[in-house]
Amino acid sequence: MRRSLPVAAAFAATTALLLTACGNGGDGSKGNDKIAGADTGTTKTSASASASASDSIARPDLTLPGDIKETFQSWTTGDATKDAILADAGHAQTAVTYAVVKGDLKSQALAFYQAGSALPGSRDWVKTIVDSGSTFTGAVRYYSPKLAVFDKQSAGLSYCSDESRAFNKNRKTRTIDKTPANNDSYVLYSTRLEKNGNGIWQTTKLVSDRGNKTCTP
Repeated sequence: MRRSLPVAAAFAATTALLLTACGNGGDGSKGNDKIAGADTGTTKTSASASASASDSIARPDLTLPGDIKETFQSWTTGDATKDAILADAGHAQTAVTYAVVKGDLKSQALAFYQAGSALPGSRDWVKTIVDSGSTFTGAVRYYSPKLAVFDKQSAGLSYCSDESRAFNKNRKTRTIDKTPANNDSYVLYSTRLEKNGNGIWQTTKLVSDRGNKTCTP
């Protein structure tokens, strides 16, 4: 989500996202149903999640326009399994931005990296942005990932985003709404990921909390 969306639309989109993310029915979740990451999997270095994990899986394009930059800070651990989970979690986040930029509610990239209740929630959010006539510009930083691997097929991850340098841009006029940064520029995400049959760690549940003190400076 981007902070400069009109308040009413932002509230409606956030509410829809929270409701779908918290539901347990019909999302294909198995076993441990936790979603938030615990204080495990300490990260070491900065990396971009746009670099795919080394595998032979054909992945959808996630190339963003030159005026949009996403940085994933401390997004690697040196552990192959944890790094694969973190990479796909980053891809799931980028896929939302990509779908907005393309104006594509049925984006292949979004469905590739998200499933369960997270997918319709993200599609609703994309629709809200696109229907408002907006797209994105600027830079977003994702940081403070806290990862817990529950078993071979499921994990929980929480992380923050800094949207203080990201803005809505009118899709037609290209006018940029440079709303001043405030606490709502920072978001706490809590997610659950599940490994599908193709080896992709899909985000299946997602809850966001804008202005959470965990992430605000």
